[in-house]
Amino acid sequence: MRKVYFDHNATTPVHPEVAAAVQPFLGGSFGNPSSIHWAGRDVRKAVEDAREEMAAFYGCRPLEVVLTSSGTEADNLALKGVAYLEGNAGKHIVTSQVEHPAIINTCRFLETQGFRVTYVPVNRQGIVDPESVREALAADTILVSIMAANNETGCLMPIGEIGEIAKGAGILVHTDAVQATGKIPLPWETLPVDLLTFSGHKINGLKGAGGLLVRKGLELSPVVHGGHQERGRRGGTENVVGIVGMGTAFSLLRKNMDAEVAQVRGLRDTFERALFDRIPDLVLNGHPTKRLPNTVNLSFRYVEGEALLLNLDMLGIACSSGSACTSGSMEASPILLAMGADPTDAQGALRFSLGLGNTEEDVSYSVDAVERVVAKLRAMSPLYHPREAM
Repeated sequence: MRKVYFDHNATTPVHPEVAAAVQPFLGGSFGNPSSIHWAGRDVRKAVEDAREEMAAFYGCRPLEVVLTSSGTEADNLALKGVAYLEGNAGKHIVTSQVEHPAIINTCRFLETQGFRVTYVPVNRQGIVDPESVREALAADTILVSIMAANNETGCLMPIGEIGEIAKGAGILVHTDAVQATGKIPLPWETLPVDLLTFSGHKINGLKGAGGLLVRKGLELSPVVHGGHQERGRRGGTENVVGIVGMGTAFSLLRKNMDAEVAQVRGLRDTFERALFDRIPDLVLNGHPTKRLPNTVNLSFRYVEGEALLLNLDMLGIACSSGSACTSGSMEASPILLAMGADPTDAQGALRFSLGLGNTEEDVSYSVDAVERVVAKLRAMSPLYHPREAM
């Protein structure tokens, strides 16, 4: 059976060059980066070389890169690090209704600690209106956190406009760029944000490594207390294998990103057009153009999304009914509901996210498979009446 992986927004396959780069650190190069003897010095150099690759990709200073275990930890560090900073005068945070659970659930926790959070809405196409952020700002607002791109729909947020509004009011800005990194430009020098989250396993690196860009001069209260690592911002012995792999992944992105994005966009567009040509009653969830080049989220009317997902899995096609971090829930996607989608349509939604290694043959096979499965499930649905649906 053919296997097709169309779930790159959940995680990505490890690039062969990444796998090769980490091999020495699974054997002879085993030292602790904090040790001052020979076994630690070589490993410390590898960690700092990787940090320099991350900085070079974004165009920031290496000391502005704080290494973490994941994007989720980096999001926690951004929000709690600002909220808990000694001498902080404010208790108000602004975010959106469609953020990743790492942001939403951290904000909900902070609400139990006496903070106020405003969750601004999105429009029907899943995009935050910058004016809604402006209207949400208050005298005690300390942080605005809006994602660069949504993980389920791929919608691109106007982070530039939002950042300018917030910074004009003297408020710090964070963006979760985990999904956007490697797919759209994120120039640190001109991007009006103070904090930016990224993750290695979304860019063909290894799981267990992420990071937070922190604008020079910005202080954060640590979330993970322990040793002196990361200039006191994040205690804990570094995950050398994950960091080295992440550095290699960023190095590859610097060389190949434009070509890879163009190729993936072409495959995504071919896949999307074919589905709309061959399957009636489809709904695109998100903006037709202002979205990531690899992502398409579709509602298949008169079909339950989980049934479609499982049937495609039996044909070797891996995709998603939402965020991997909310898998296991049988409820409709809260992201789509926040966009104003019909609950029934939201229940029939699937996300296809393409990436490294996908081919035209994958697209052709998957279109045929989706068409067959949708037809089979609709034939069993009491809600589907072809004549009425035309």
